[in-house]
Amino acid sequence: MPNDVKTGVAPTKRQEMQKAAPMRAMSPFEEMDRMFEGFFPRGWMRPFRGELPIWSELAVPFEGKMPKVDVIDRDDEIVVRAEVPGIDKKDLDVSMTDDSVTIKGTTSHEEKEEKGDYYRCEISRGSFSRTVALPAGVDSSKAKASFRDGMLELSMPKTAKAKRVSLKVE
Repeated sequence: MPNDVKTGVAPTKRQEMQKAAPMRAMSPFEEMDRMFEGFFPRGWMRPFRGELPIWSELAVPFEGKMPKVDVIDRDDEIVVRAEVPGIDKKDLDVSMTDDSVTIKGTTSHEEKEEKGDYYRCEISRGSFSRTVALPAGVDSSKAKASFRDGMLELSMPKTAKAKRVSLKVE
């Protein structure tokens, strides 16, 4: 067992250190609110206040609506990869110009459960749209798209004027 830093004595079984649980960083407003709640008796200043949600928890339902996108600039083409899990190919719409790509998608899920007097129905719908600027001009008429296992991959050849050229520094 490791020795205690302060005393140089190994801790006994009762004194073994416990790992601390990771904590979420609080916003300055949450910290101030917590200080006031600690100073004053519970409910003294705001007796009708219910438990309000924490601001960071309000953003959670909207988290993950934008697909994560990688843009890869190769010598003769640009490849765009987008993660769109849970989206069917028929629900994707990809459009492009010579210098940008727009990916749109929709999801719709309905779940029903009925057991005797119990009835539950959950419906969730969502949509996203993301436009990505391309690092060089592309020939949109020769672009190719593939979709497999929730991963959309677009391959677009660069226009002749946009190809990369190496220069010798003198």
